[in-house]
Amino acid sequence: MARLKRFLPLLLLLAGAVAVFASGAGQYLNLDALQAHEAGLRAFVARQLPLALLAFIAVYALATAVSLPGGTILTLAGGFLFGTWMGGAATVVGATLGSILVFYAVKTSFGAALRERAEASGGRLKAVIDGVQEGAFGYILTLRLIPLAPFWLVNVAAALAHAPLRAYALATFLGIIPATFIYSGIGAGIGEILSRGGTPDLGVIFSPKVFLPLVALGLLTLGATVYQRLRARSGKTL
Repeated sequence: MARLKRFLPLLLLLAGAVAVFASGAGQYLNLDALQAHEAGLRAFVARQLPLALLAFIAVYALATAVSLPGGTILTLAGGFLFGTWMGGAATVVGATLGSILVFYAVKTSFGAALRERAEASGGRLKAVIDGVQEGAFGYILTLRLIPLAPFWLVNVAAALAHAPLRAYALATFLGIIPATFIYSGIGAGIGEILSRGGTPDLGVIFSPKVFLPLVALGLLTLGATVYQRLRARSGKTL
């Protein structure tokens, strides 16, 4: 019973991953599918806004927990359907909940065994584990603000490094806000153009509603480059 309790979060996570991939949900994570179902989605949001928000948060949390490709599209969809601020807030909550699920599943199951292998093999995972151990909140916050490592890898590394759950959750919540609202703003801009009967071609990029968030995203990427160079000069890896 104790062993089952230990591995239950991981088993539930794996079951969710199998269900998602078996359902073929990944094929809907693209802008074409979003545009094709726009009328039905907007009608549902208009009729049942609280339920639509809860459903979006649940979908985003599950997608994050099972590391389903297409997180960017989901973030765009949040802005597309709910607007920049409401869609961005729902995305931040969903992504944070999904990250906590992964963190808890890894930490309670075979965290010790994975950590030993990571320590022995070195590489990127070990570098993130070492960084988390130096200062959990600050390091995780930095990696969320400027994503130098894949989102899922930070989730796993934080669990293996035994980061405090409160520090991990708060750093994740705060750190993903800037990029999330940038992408949500892009989604809202595309949605506004479509609602006026426009077509999402390359010209959409030069619309202020889309162009300005893209500039902000570029500045965020520049910050990641500067951060990498500063750490390289100090003799540290990621």
